[in-house]
Amino acid sequence: MGGWGRRTSFALALAVCSGTATAGGQLLATGGLTQLEGSAGGGIVPWAVLAGYGTAEQVGGTAFITHANLADYQLNAAGAAVTFGNRLELSAARQVLTQSRGEAPLDNPLQQDIIGAKLRVAGDLVYTAVPQIAVGIQHKRNRGDDIGETLGAERMDDWDAYVAVSRLFLGAAFGRNVLLNATVRGTRGNELGLLGFGGPENDSRELQLEGSAALFLDRRTAIGYEYRAKPDNLGLGESDWHDVFIAYFPNKSLGVAAALTDLGRIGGLSGQKGLYLSAQGSF
Repeated sequence: MGGWGRRTSFALALAVCSGTATAGGQLLATGGLTQLEGSAGGGIVPWAVLAGYGTAEQVGGTAFITHANLADYQLNAAGAAVTFGNRLELSAARQVLTQSRGEAPLDNPLQQDIIGAKLRVAGDLVYTAVPQIAVGIQHKRNRGDDIGETLGAERMDDWDAYVAVSRLFLGAAFGRNVLLNATVRGTRGNELGLLGFGGPENDSRELQLEGSAALFLDRRTAIGYEYRAKPDNLGLGESDWHDVFIAYFPNKSLGVAAALTDLGRIGGLSGQKGLYLSAQGSF
């Protein structure tokens, strides 16, 4: 079994273990899902929420797997996160981008390891006048083909930093709960870092806006939209990302999501739309 297969099996095992653990004391779905880089949030955007359901006296966490099937590529991710005292989240994830159609310019998969940390610095998602605010950092190490350097990337490992603000408004829309999140990220990653960092067009970190909005149809089901701005350091017309998602939390041990994604232009190939699927075990 290849490296991706081993890591996927490991993440699934963690998810099973998480599902058998006693769930924490927070409200259902308030830990969100896990985004592509391993942090708690939506599919493509980290939120100010922390992984799992642990309270101030507990440890919580998640394990996840994600698959996105695009026009010319497949993007897979797997990893896990743990939260201490509803204050500090530590996460690790592996991303793999592979060619799925003959037009994609990849001889080998592009792989990236991400180690993250997120600190809740103020507020609460539900219970305080101040929304929940968190700061985070993600160190990324590109382990794939050197196509990023061939295209002009200045380096193959780097870090992103972000500030996220999240709020759950109870009964805000016809009696249904609404979650809003805004994230500002400093980055010079090309396609999240899968094509390296920096390039001939720019080699400085730029501030990029990310956002999410979700409407809870009931306490277990939410629909929503996400947006993520991205820099164009390589001059390839790198696109901002969008998705429309539905998430379902049957209990505190499991969360699943499906999304229609529009990732625009990747590696010079436009029209990268497709289906995104993700599952996580939580405790």
